Amino acid sequence: MVLGQYFDILRRRWLSVLIPVFLALALASVVIFTTPATYTATTRLFFSVTGESASDLAQGSTFAQRQMSSYTQVATSRMVLEPVVRRLALPLTPSELAKSVKATVPLDTVILEIAATDRDPRRAAEIADAVGAELSTAAGQLTSGRQDGSAAVQVTTIEAAQVPDRPSQNFLLILGVGLVLGLMVGICIALLRSMMDNTVRSSKEIRGLTDIPILGSFQSDRKISQHPVILQHEPDAAPAAAMRRLRANFQVATVAKPMKSIVITSSIPREGKSTIAINLAASLADTGARVILIDADLRRSSIARYTGMEGCIGLTTVLIGQAKIQDVIRPLGNSSLDVMAAGQPPPNPSELLASPAMATLLETLLASYDIVLIDSPALLPVSDAALLSNIAGGALLVAGADRLQQPQLREALAYLQAAGTHVYGIIMNKLNHIEAGTSLYESSYPPPEKSQIGDSFQPMHSGVGQLSADAEPAPQLQRESRLQSRHSRR
Repeated sequence: MVLGQYFDILRRRWLSVLIPVFLALALASVVIFTTPATYTATTRLFFSVTGESASDLAQGSTFAQRQMSSYTQVATSRMVLEPVVRRLALPLTPSELAKSVKATVPLDTVILEIAATDRDPRRAAEIADAVGAELSTAAGQLTSGRQDGSAAVQVTTIEAAQVPDRPSQNFLLILGVGLVLGLMVGICIALLRSMMDNTVRSSKEIRGLTDIPILGSFQSDRKISQHPVILQHEPDAAPAAAMRRLRANFQVATVAKPMKSIVITSSIPREGKSTIAINLAASLADTGARVILIDADLRRSSIARYTGMEGCIGLTTVLIGQAKIQDVIRPLGNSSLDVMAAGQPPPNPSELLASPAMATLLETLLASYDIVLIDSPALLPVSDAALLSNIAGGALLVAGADRLQQPQLREALAYLQAAGTHVYGIIMNKLNHIEAGTSLYESSYPPPEKSQIGDSFQPMHSGVGQLSADAEPAPQLQRESRLQSRHSRR
């Protein structure tokens, strides 16, 4: 994995990084505010050995250096600390006082530094000086004296303890450590989640699973949730422009293998296939083609609700022979798009969709329309979509980036392949703004005018309509007469 991929993971998983950082900073703040401030005072002692000659002084210096580590132990012993407790009348035992006293020796020196820590800065200085004084006395007692009665080791205070004016805790350091630890934990969590996550979040994951082209990509957009038929309610919105690009790619994808009927499905429910289906149908109808959208999701129909039509009668009613086709078809506004709702949910949807009545219905519609789009249930829960794809010309697969797992997409593609269905393309839906970027919806070109698209499209009875630079403009009168003739037949 290259460095750019790591940055891409952190960019997508920024929340996984940010939360541990905030928690670590919050914990560091709690530590700072709950820990009482303490002060540290330090006194410095110089150890020397007396002698009459240069040889005595050299030997004494070597002896003193060797003894320095021992003096650090003596400084925190009861021999030194008991007199300090009595002298300063401290409310501590020698063992408790030893925890707040620290003796250190700088490398290759005979200087001993005694640091005392206490909540009272003045008492911290008094403790450090008292320990230094008692250590001087103890050092003289522990070392044999000279013949003249003088001490062999002399201890000189070279720097008395000063009363500290600021706490010994470095609060900024505590916050910095919390920030670094939180950042490290957050990065590890983000990388771990990325390794364990097999969600289809971008087109990169799809390209790693299949060679089927990606015809379009759509972000999660609040406008679509408010107005599912975005091309009808907000034709100039960004999702509507993306839908027109999907239409163009769809028309190009069907050049090599023209077809008139296509199933729009998904791997699992709630990937947004119905929204894609109705907007793609409306987009194709804007070109002047005769388009019909069939809601074949007899288990969880939504087309009627999205379009505001009556959904009590529809596909189910026709298949059981209680209504004729023309009785259940409704136009969507003033466009050339017709819609057939699902009707009442039947007890046996799979049997109805696989029945000869469904094949006859589709054959009848293909004789009257340029394009028949079929909104079917998801592939993996039920077999309805596979049954429909057997009688249709192909399929479009919608992949919801907010819930679809890579194994589920792989299984759905294998399901369609086993059914002998030609998948014309995959449509990415519900991408977040980080994955999608700004290239999906933003364009330096204005959206094409509706009339221009309609004039450049020639409906074909032998296949889907295709854009052509040599196409003759379709007269508006022909379109109006065609619509009138359809309504008159009903």
